[in-house]
Amino acid sequence: MFKEFNLENLEKSSVILEELLNSSRKKVEELLKIEIKTYKNFVLPFQEIGESINEFITPIFHIDSVKNSEITSKVYEECLPIISKYESEISQNENIYMSLKDIQYNENNTLNNIQNKVLENEIRDFELSGCNLDNNKKKRLEDMDLLKSELSHKFSQNLLKATNSYELIIEDFEDVKEIPQSDLELAKFEEDGKTKYKFTLQMPSYLAYMTYGSNRDKREELYKAYTTRASENGKIIEDLLSLKYEKSKILGFENFAQYSLATKMAKNEDEVVNFLIELGKKVKPKAIKELEEIKELALKDGIIDFRPSDISYYSEKLKKAQYDLDEEYYRPYFEQNSVLKGFFNFLEAMFGVKFTKNKAKAWDDKVQVYDLSENGKVSARIYIDLESRKDKRGGAWMNNWHSYFKNSNGDINLPTAYIVGNFPQSTNEIPSLLRHSDVVTLFHEMGHALHHLLSKVDEPFVSGISGVTWDTVEFPSQFLEYFSYDKDVLKLFAKHYKTGEVLDDEAINKIIKAKNFQSSMATLRQIEFALFDFKLHQDLYKTEDKVQNLLDSIREEFAVVIPPKYNKFQNGFSHIFAGGYSAGYYSYKWAEVLSADAFYMFIESGNIFNKELGQKYKDCILSQGGSYNMDKLFFDFAQRNPKVESLLKIDGII
Repeated sequence: MFKEFNLENLEKSSVILEELLNSSRKKVEELLKIEIKTYKNFVLPFQEIGESINEFITPIFHIDSVKNSEITSKVYEECLPIISKYESEISQNENIYMSLKDIQYNENNTLNNIQNKVLENEIRDFELSGCNLDNNKKKRLEDMDLLKSELSHKFSQNLLKATNSYELIIEDFEDVKEIPQSDLELAKFEEDGKTKYKFTLQMPSYLAYMTYGSNRDKREELYKAYTTRASENGKIIEDLLSLKYEKSKILGFENFAQYSLATKMAKNEDEVVNFLIELGKKVKPKAIKELEEIKELALKDGIIDFRPSDISYYSEKLKKAQYDLDEEYYRPYFEQNSVLKGFFNFLEAMFGVKFTKNKAKAWDDKVQVYDLSENGKVSARIYIDLESRKDKRGGAWMNNWHSYFKNSNGDINLPTAYIVGNFPQSTNEIPSLLRHSDVVTLFHEMGHALHHLLSKVDEPFVSGISGVTWDTVEFPSQFLEYFSYDKDVLKLFAKHYKTGEVLDDEAINKIIKAKNFQSSMATLRQIEFALFDFKLHQDLYKTEDKVQNLLDSIREEFAVVIPPKYNKFQNGFSHIFAGGYSAGYYSYKWAEVLSADAFYMFIESGNIFNKELGQKYKDCILSQGGSYNMDKLFFDFAQRNPKVESLLKIDGII
């Protein structure tokens, strides 16, 4: 039923991949020999060929992110040019392109809307790959795509190496006296008969000291190490920007931002920039007030030269003063397994999806595998890997492996996905105790996973998250996040890991009230990142200095805190230089308008556990994958267009 996760032949992957792709080439050639091509005899098997390749390559690229080693990097680097060459060949094959165009013309009136959507997307993507260009330009595009992939991987590897190579060793207990016991236990070690404490740039460790570290100079030292990681990535950024700009010009676009929007919901560059600027102007006045509150608190400690490295520390103190909220107090109530169990109960109640643990093989002992069932029938599988490790890249993400679709024999192919996080580690003495912010992240990534796993679209190229426009792909993830602040949802899993005591109403109310703590500063920071990303791809910024100048100019207009000159945030901006968010980081805010408005419907219904509305959301949004544009799907669900006011209301900005 499900393919097992098995990488026993990992080191031979490039050889196996070459064989698979040669077989795929022959299958494509056979399809092209068909005299009268139809959707059934050409497009369906063509999609299945693509799916089989994705099924093989996804675990190989995935393992390099979650169990990074010299071997995984070597295999990744061996496979990358092979798959890139094949993808370029296919995407620039005029015979496939013309066959799709002919089928679209001949069967336009007999195909259903979803089949027409597959053809529309594929024809567009062939054109965006330079299918209509001469051979010299095609070859240049092929070379650039490979080089771009190699540079992105190098960017990611540099960042991981820099993150792992730094340690801050503290010997004086006075410098760690405010750090919560659970974090302190993870940091503590014995050396030369002394108790010492080690803090790293891994996110749980970094956040622990930045939020609770008593020594201001040590916080600055750690902040500087974090914001100056991978300086060599500055040159990689130059090369990536140059390649993307050249690619967009070859394909007939003015810049890479314009090329990027060809596959997104936003209509043009002005619409994106104006959306971000208008939102920024609405939230900046409140963000300035939020910063002043932090500075006033720091002033009581005699700090007149307030630094960015002071923000987390004094924000935590301010949050505690305003809401009596201490994130650490909650961690014993958010034990990882308890959270998962309660979360699954919530998802079953809302969407009729049951999670059953499975002993299937995974890549690490800490990975948990679950089968999903609907109406008593197994329908999907998910791998959940939540704890931080030294060999795992930072951040959190969802990775789709198999898609739901109906194959040419009429059998259903079941979907699978991975969720990856970097939450506090478990030890023999202490289980993994999450912060509420980790719980929010888990809900977010599960939103992505359900969007993929609950698809009921028969065509693989528009099933699950496939074919979903990038600027709306965050809608289901951000929508599910909002439920992680609801009292009744929290009570399903917020139980003390030792006593089983449920978190009381007063403590939960503090989380809810504190939800919008510094929401304007957070929104403004996202706008800063999004504008930097989008404007960076509207022109060619040839040098590191010009990239920095652009970032500085955006900060001058929108940032409430100007970072020190040594801060090279861009060298760690993986989303756009090692991920899929180039000229698309605005998507987070763009999609958040949809997610906030959808969640607001549950609030207005007077019942956050509105199962009827939950089922409608599942039917109209989750099950439809990328088969229709999200503006249509949202309208089907809400019976109206989305309203930006819902986002501002939910964030407490208006």
